[in-house]
Amino acid sequence: MAKTKQLYTCRECGCVHSKWSGQCNDCSAWNSLDESIAESPKSTSPRFKGYSGEQARVQTLSQINVADEPRFHSGMKEMDRVLGGGIVPGSVILIGGDPGVGKSTILLQILCKISQDRPVLYVTGEESPRQVSLRANRLDLPVDKLRLLAETSVERITASALLEKPGVMVVDSIQTVHTEQLQSAPGGVAQVRESAAQLVRFAKQTGTTVILVGHVTKDGALAGPRVLEHMVDAVLYFEGQADSRYKVIRAVKNRFGAVNELGVFAMTDGGLKEIRNPSAIFLAGYGDPVPGSVVTATWEGSRPLLVEVQALVDDSSLGNPRRIAVGLDQTRLAMLLAVLSRHGGISCHDQDVFLNVVGGVRVMETGADLPVLAAIISSIRDKPLDREMLIFGELGLAGEIRPVPNGTERLKEAVKHGFKKALVPAANAPKENIGNLQVIPVKGVQDLLDNLF
Repeated sequence: MAKTKQLYTCRECGCVHSKWSGQCNDCSAWNSLDESIAESPKSTSPRFKGYSGEQARVQTLSQINVADEPRFHSGMKEMDRVLGGGIVPGSVILIGGDPGVGKSTILLQILCKISQDRPVLYVTGEESPRQVSLRANRLDLPVDKLRLLAETSVERITASALLEKPGVMVVDSIQTVHTEQLQSAPGGVAQVRESAAQLVRFAKQTGTTVILVGHVTKDGALAGPRVLEHMVDAVLYFEGQADSRYKVIRAVKNRFGAVNELGVFAMTDGGLKEIRNPSAIFLAGYGDPVPGSVVTATWEGSRPLLVEVQALVDDSSLGNPRRIAVGLDQTRLAMLLAVLSRHGGISCHDQDVFLNVVGGVRVMETGADLPVLAAIISSIRDKPLDREMLIFGELGLAGEIRPVPNGTERLKEAVKHGFKKALVPAANAPKENIGNLQVIPVKGVQDLLDNLF
């Protein structure tokens, strides 16, 4: 058997070296050489057959029948929602999150449910089979049909999967898997890229759904090369504070569904339980009206979500007042304060401003501009807003209030939760009444100040 040849490519200039060195001889960049496998002439031969055992052939798009392979359910409706309606056979899903957030727990729950209808394989590279068994027994999961493999070599993983023929295979995690064709340590850029490429090729050629668990850096981004996120079909982020009971799974990439879709779960003694009505959960502590608190309707994926936005404005003892936003864009907060000062006549140049979204949810859409402004004004004037009032809308730099998508659906969600009044952009005002909801259209910052209290 011919020995595999390794090459080292500079990520800065693309120069190829036969051996590794600390500095590229062509562009003089330091630590820029990544290990890769030299292309074998045999691998590019027309007679080459992949994992499926069939030679690739050219065909028209009309010849492909997708009705034979419909989506199948994961056993959790919230997870199906994030994935766009279910799991697509042959897809590759990458899920990342902070340590201890519950990635392995929810995947073990999903695999145990799927195993009742189709074969599955759980590949663990971080835990021993005994540790996985202890977790499954603690969660009281049906494990009689769950197949388990403790392995880190991608060649042996794919060989075992060819024998087992699973419908779904989980690899926990991609940073522990390595290929024997490279000499670098597991977790390196070259190892993660090549191992993921082999698993993606295996999924596409055999129709096996592969779910990869990815580590994250201290900044919250997925560890490893950026190309890892380009190779997979869906990228899911597990969000949630360490001390929070509620966890959120957000889709930031999905080739088979809407991006920015959100699934809400609660961590319990029996594992992660899905929350069917997250708006009611996030508004559970919304009691007596207090200054600086307002409820808004944000749009997450394909559904509205009601969350509470809180603001606290206080005199600053610092020369440079603080601007802190938790769950919101801090840069956008500075812009909103400038618009409020210019077009509303309310300045916060000598005051600290703190913002928080209750429940640990991250709201990144522009529809949160108006509720943030309303909460800040309420805190400055020390006057509580109407408890039964909902606010949403986008604010422009000229002080105008712009419409947001899906305004009618947001208002219908507010009616379901008992809200009687809504302060919305004039372009989002419905032509017909929605229940007994009083809709107040506003066009600018001055309209907001006139109708807020």
